[in-house]
Amino acid sequence: MSTETTGQTTGDVAFLRRAIALSRTNMLAGEGGPFGAVVVRDGHVVGEGWNRVTSTNDPTAHAEVVAIRDACRHENAYHLAGATLYTSCEPCPMCLAAAYWARVERIVYAASREDAAAAGFDDAHIYGEVALPIAERRLPMVCQLSDEARAVFGEWVEKADRIPY
Repeated sequence: MSTETTGQTTGDVAFLRRAIALSRTNMLAGEGGPFGAVVVRDGHVVGEGWNRVTSTNDPTAHAEVVAIRDACRHENAYHLAGATLYTSCEPCPMCLAAAYWARVERIVYAASREDAAAAGFDDAHIYGEVALPIAERRLPMVCQLSDEARAVFGEWVEKADRIPY
């Protein structure tokens, strides 16, 4: 079943093919799973990434996160406003959150999360968990020392030289 939509712009196909090529090349090289991503701003690639989970023993080294980190280093910025994230697969919840935090303008992806699930990469349980109230999640979460943490937030609000993000 195709999930393709319109809204394609000039360059989308080429940049998406680059993300897919990164996924294949680095998967075959033993870097990690079959995922690749490219960050593009003003028509130029400013960051690339591929899945490095198993090669770096880092569960957060998904292609999109690696590409966002690479782009932020290249751009010397903590945000990527105006950029497009091209990825070989619909981002998982962590990568989607990273894209929001990076303030990318849009995401263009190839395979769907259902395609990924069929290949053994099923994130449905995470999507489900995030929607649940904290007390109902499978991963226990315990809140403690709230007053102390809120005090630090108060200091942040009063900090004259803070850099809002």
